[in-house]
Amino acid sequence: MMQCRSSLFLSALVLLILGGCASGSAIVTGTTRTPLVPEQVTVYLEPPADFEVIGLVNASSDAGWTEQGSMDYAIGELKQQAAKLGANGVLLVSAGERTTTAVGGYGTKYFYAVPVTAKTVQGKAIFVKR
Repeated sequence: MMQCRSSLFLSALVLLILGGCASGSAIVTGTTRTPLVPEQVTVYLEPPADFEVIGLVNASSDAGWTEQGSMDYAIGELKQQAAKLGANGVLLVSAGERTTTAVGGYGTKYFYAVPVTAKTVQGKAIFVKR
């Protein structure tokens, strides 16, 4: 019985880890441009000299084996959201994390909770005039 619960818990944990992903969204506040590829988007910590704000972007990720891996996925998604708007830059506004709990045990009389921490990033999608 104990082995059955352990294997069920392990299976759920593996599905949770493999099911992790990055997600994001964008709000248009300015004039969009032709979409770019994410590799053309630069992340800025300080405002560049001459830019125009296109919109607000945010992303989160619980993928990756490490905290840095999760942050890398979130930044990648942030760049992807900005690129869709035609932004060639993202001015990073904040970075943090959000923790939720996944509950398992459906169909059994046992329940378990697994904490899931996602890295979050928010920024302004900008067009830098060069």
